Amino acid sequence: MKPTIFLFFLILINTSAHSQNSPEVCYNPNLVKDTTKKSITSMAFQIVNGDSIKISYHSPGVRKRIVWGGLVPFDEVWVTGAHDATYIIMPKSFEVGGKTIPSGKYAFFTIPGENEWTLIINKNWKQHLASEYDEKEDIVRVKVKPKKVDHTERLQYYIEMPNNMEGKIAVAWEKIKVELPFKFKS
Repeated sequence: MKPTIFLFFLILINTSAHSQNSPEVCYNPNLVKDTTKKSITSMAFQIVNGDSIKISYHSPGVRKRIVWGGLVPFDEVWVTGAHDATYIIMPKSFEVGGKTIPSGKYAFFTIPGENEWTLIINKNWKQHLASEYDEKEDIVRVKVKPKKVDHTERLQYYIEMPNNMEGKIAVAWEKIKVELPFKFKS
């Protein structure tokens, strides 16, 4: 069995031991020592009123590299992971930045900046890196301020739900975290 598959399997087993609202749902670095030098196929999910929100992504590691302004350039569209575009599956209509978006599958991109990030939901969920990205297919763009956090070796997505109607999609990597607030339409 490949180490990446084994690690992913452990992550899924571990998630069942946590409550639905635990921010550790995606990845627990204490499970096994991460010696993988490649990106790991990962998923974050959250059950809300019997429906599930899913985020599928590739999780790269920092591996002593300069991430922001180095590996990930500032002011350029980024796939917010590695390889294929990160995608989000929403089970029902939701609102982001005042815009109502129908249920469905969408790509999630970002434009990292030193002091401000642009978070993007795009119609074309099936694309490789940002090479096929087209701004005309953006559904919504939201500007947010990055937050400083403790070191996160592997890129991680979280779905934080303080209640059944609103939440945040959060991304943490290296020492930065950004959050995309959303609300379900009733």
